[in-house]
Amino acid sequence: MTATSHRTSFTRHTIPIQQVDQILLGARERGLDVQRLLTRAGISAALLEAPLSRVTQGQYAALIFVLRHAMRDELLGLASRPLPPGSFAQGCRVVIGCRTLGDAMRLGLRHYRLLLDDFVPRLQVLDGVAGLCLLTGRAPAPTAAYAARVFSFFAYGLVAWLVARRIPLLSVDFPHSRLDPIAEASTLYQAPACYERPCTGWRFEARWLDLPVVQNEQSLREFMRQAPASLLVRYRDQTSVTERIRRILRRQLAEELPSLEDIGRQLAMTPQTLRRRLRDEGQGFRGIKDDLRRDAAIECLARPELTLPEIAAQLGFSEASTFHRAFKAWTGVAPGEYRQTRLRER
Repeated sequence: MTATSHRTSFTRHTIPIQQVDQILLGARERGLDVQRLLTRAGISAALLEAPLSRVTQGQYAALIFVLRHAMRDELLGLASRPLPPGSFAQGCRVVIGCRTLGDAMRLGLRHYRLLLDDFVPRLQVLDGVAGLCLLTGRAPAPTAAYAARVFSFFAYGLVAWLVARRIPLLSVDFPHSRLDPIAEASTLYQAPACYERPCTGWRFEARWLDLPVVQNEQSLREFMRQAPASLLVRYRDQTSVTERIRRILRRQLAEELPSLEDIGRQLAMTPQTLRRRLRDEGQGFRGIKDDLRRDAAIECLARPELTLPEIAAQLGFSEASTFHRAFKAWTGVAPGEYRQTRLRER
């Protein structure tokens, strides 16, 4: 089988190691054996020493699952009071009987206000814009601040599931300084990240609150079997300009990649329109190309049947040494070392 026969038109986004490090904050505070938890999730602890390294969405979802079970806490030990197992499922059962998304969000957030001490989740609606706002204290502890971000992310996944479609966001908001940006928030939410906001959360057009809730007990059972992995990818907007460009580039990775002008012709857009649309999504053309090559490389390195020269050719590198240098620049780890740690943990 040739290297080129492995190519597909879709490569999943990978997760920066900083997200792994932060989601372990609660486990560290409680004195758990972090290395053992990482091993159970198929993640090498050595990657934590490489600030640019990445993990797959499957590894990240597995780590969330492991942490939930190890700590018996659905907020992974990040909040001052544990969120008992079953809280998320109970919250889902509470809201699936609602008529509209707006009703479901109000009722669901009221449910969680009884369970949380570190932040207050509210639905705010003003001048045609609605948003989830997680109000914290003036200077919350690092674990509590990250707990709000985790809650915000899972809430967005739940909202999309309730109405069986992605809700396009106007922005994702953080109270942090612009000098300390949240790693890849724009990519995760497919929306511009705004800093120095009053609270953690996200905003969208208020008209989406009138969408009907379409889920029921049967679909909830299937949803819970797939969570949290389903929350990571299920309602990602595959029609966004960023994702359309990634698919076009993925099909041609082994060849010379098309220019922005070439992509524009394929999408029937001028280069100026294409740049503006990407800017609205918090992306840039060069960054998309680099991120895709990096994510595809991590995907390929998990396949022991592919040699490093084959992977290099599949990603459009003329020599394995060039691929080696590029991968180390992307992740801080040589491709051979990354493969060994990944396969060993698997």
